[in-house]
Amino acid sequence: MGIEPTTRTLRKYCSTTEPLRLERDTRIGLAALPWEGSVLPLYKSRNPSYFTRFCYILRSIMAYRYRSRRSARRLARKSKRNFIVTLVIILLLIYATLNWVLPYFIGGIGVIKNIIKPPQALTPKSAQNASLAPPVLNIPFEATNSAQIDIQGFVSPNSRVRLYIDGESLQTVDVSSDGSFTFANVTLYLGINNIYGTTLDEQEKESLPSKTIKLIYDSEKPSLAVSEPEDNKKIQGGDRKVKVSGKTEPGAKVFVNNTQAIVNGDGSFTIDQSLNDGDNTISIKAQDSALNQSEIQRIINYNP
Repeated sequence: MGIEPTTRTLRKYCSTTEPLRLERDTRIGLAALPWEGSVLPLYKSRNPSYFTRFCYILRSIMAYRYRSRRSARRLARKSKRNFIVTLVIILLLIYATLNWVLPYFIGGIGVIKNIIKPPQALTPKSAQNASLAPPVLNIPFEATNSAQIDIQGFVSPNSRVRLYIDGESLQTVDVSSDGSFTFANVTLYLGINNIYGTTLDEQEKESLPSKTIKLIYDSEKPSLAVSEPEDNKKIQGGDRKVKVSGKTEPGAKVFVNNTQAIVNGDGSFTIDQSLNDGDNTISIKAQDSALNQSEIQRIINYNP
């Protein structure tokens, strides 16, 4: 009659339970769709209608999407397995490299180095004479701020003495008839210097080394900070005293107008300083073991 099919007719044509006799559609262009041959072939009934064709196309699309989702899940599971396998292989390779490949590689480098540059035989130390008495070095301080010092000592008369610092031979001097000797202008290294000496006989044989003396060469001034009093402070009446406090480096000495203050373990110090009428100059000095000094001055005005 030229009208749209009713709902009952639509249900009949799109029913998935009613069997239909199908054949390949070769008269329309539906077979040229991109999913032809890979998803579901397009079919129609022997008395086709456009609506029936639409139903088959729709079901084909739904089947394609369903298979695509399943393929995506399978791909995700496969990617996860591949990642785990790759990670295990990488860990095994790292373990093999650290335990087998790297040691052999390092050993090969050593072999090549020995071929290119053969190791030289160690030069034997000079012969020793255990019967010789070692020298006695006299260094009356543990630290100094001077880069060069004189080192004195005594040993058996008419012999020779060799001086070492950190295992390096520096000077050899003759001993006087009274057994004294002097190493002049010995250059020190910044920091700790391990100093010892040996006695030499006529055959240049050395005695056992003397007692090692550790001498510190330090040319840096100690830190010093004065927290009170502030500079140009004015005091009116009261006690003729002012509190002086501050901090220096641990182990340093502090002098306030040549009066030594007590320095705590953390470097802090406090002392009371007497005042005269008018302006008072207060000198605070910090001195380390190498005799390096730092100084700060404060002017305090006292009015009775």
